[in-house]
Amino acid sequence: MGRYSDQAKIAAAEDYCRGHLGLREVAGRHGVNVASLRLWAAAYRIHGAAGVRTKNRKFYSAEFKLAVLQRMRSEKLSRRQAAALFNVRRHDMIGVWQRAYDCGGVAALHRTAEFWCESMVEKSEDGRTGKKRTDDKRTRQELLDELQKLRMENAYLKKLKALAQPDEPAHDREPKSCKS
Repeated sequence: MGRYSDQAKIAAAEDYCRGHLGLREVAGRHGVNVASLRLWAAAYRIHGAAGVRTKNRKFYSAEFKLAVLQRMRSEKLSRRQAAALFNVRRHDMIGVWQRAYDCGGVAALHRTAEFWCESMVEKSEDGRTGKKRTDDKRTRQELLDELQKLRMENAYLKKLKALAQPDEPAHDREPKSCKS
């Protein structure tokens, strides 16, 4: 059982949705957390009392997850709004789905375990995955490639900074001092 009873959640959500008092006032009156009340009110507006009741742990299909993500993107919904609209218990799970989808597409939504982006995971010779490779386990060429990439990025940022500064003649500039 959660921290608040279903009756307390419904009463607080109904009180807030009536519109007579603000979020903090209603939360204080009912002795509930403001963030929790915000979620309950959003779920109550869309699904009524059923949206506020305690939900059992639920496993969502990949098709459902994809539908949530597509609707979220097409209507520019926040994770909280999408969670309320689709009656998803934890809005932060939608963020997990989103990161998995961005890294691995629809196939990543089928996985039940925590998803790792392939670019961040080391594959051993037998095909199993592990954690991100440390520098001492990387080959010399991999380290040199990364060094070259970082040098190019640094040079690019220096050029960008130089272009963004206003042009002034060299004789008008104050000489730079080595002393502080």
